[in-house]
Amino acid sequence: MQKPEYYEKLIRNVPDFPKKGIQFKDITTLIKDPKGLQNAIEDLGSAFKTKKISKVVGIESRGFIFGAGLALKLGVGFVPIRKPGKLPAKTVSMEYSLEYGKDKIEMHEDAISKGEKVLVIDDLLATGGTLQAAAKLVEKLGGVVAGVGCVIELTESLHGRDLLKGYDVVSLVKIPVHE
Repeated sequence: MQKPEYYEKLIRNVPDFPKKGIQFKDITTLIKDPKGLQNAIEDLGSAFKTKKISKVVGIESRGFIFGAGLALKLGVGFVPIRKPGKLPAKTVSMEYSLEYGKDKIEMHEDAISKGEKVLVIDDLLATGGTLQAAAKLVEKLGGVVAGVGCVIELTESLHGRDLLKGYDVVSLVKIPVHE
């Protein structure tokens, strides 16, 4: 397992993106590094290897990168969770709150079978709303959330982990919001 500092060095800070005052955590510098990407997949996989995962769900769009890699590593299927209107078959959806307003995510209604142990993956845990909505979608279909994983967890005032109480949450690096 790599130390958090290893991942922190591979993540680029982009000030004032997408708007002034936001310090964007850019993972493209981590995923373009073959060892960085491989280590992130290995370390997230190791954190959940004893959970007997049946499926990995990845949240659009950066969660697809890590989720698909984890599914391959764990030898299980991958399920995309997308923004509304992007999936072609019948879907279930979950609305969640943002800092200013609401958003919604969807998943195919036949993506998860009752009792399957599912790992929920995204690149970043900030306020926790998107990951919580994804976990609730899995449960709505009868799945069991075996864990929630991300590469970066923003800390300090966001308290994203609070929305995920009751779930096994793993992040590879914790970074203060303004760093």
